Amino acid sequence: MNDLFSAIDVGSRVEGSQFAVTRETIREFCDASLDYNPLHLDDEYMKGSFGRTQFGGIIMHGMTNFGLITRMITDWAHEWGAIQRRLETRWLIPVKPGDTIQPFATVKSMKTTDESRWAVLEIEVLNQGGEKVAQGEAQVEFPVREAA
Repeated sequence: MNDLFSAIDVGSRVEGSQFAVTRETIREFCDASLDYNPLHLDDEYMKGSFGRTQFGGIIMHGMTNFGLITRMITDWAHEWGAIQRRLETRWLIPVKPGDTIQPFATVKSMKTTDESRWAVLEIEVLNQGGEKVAQGEAQVEFPVREAA
């Protein structure tokens, strides 16, 4: 088994999978999450004003970003027994049908303790125009390897 932790450099970049947002993928998330908020389903409802915000049509669930980020982290670290321990995100702009989004992470810092080893990742999700639609931070734990 390789030891990914010792091979990681601060500033390393992790790239997640692209995701094409459609009305169908939004509806599938509604069905999976049981979240049938009209924000995600009703264009007429979304023509209204929400305080000073106007979306102009349905929007994707923010938790879809969260799932894509988690998949990216898991794909990156799981092979070495690492576990995502924390993920905090903030949604910055709405994602709509027709958008394609992709998560990225940059290794912000690394730390070794007596109990374990940690990587802190700076997270961003970009749309097809390069706009940041979500950002956040994740913490990944890499178990300490015992000498053979």
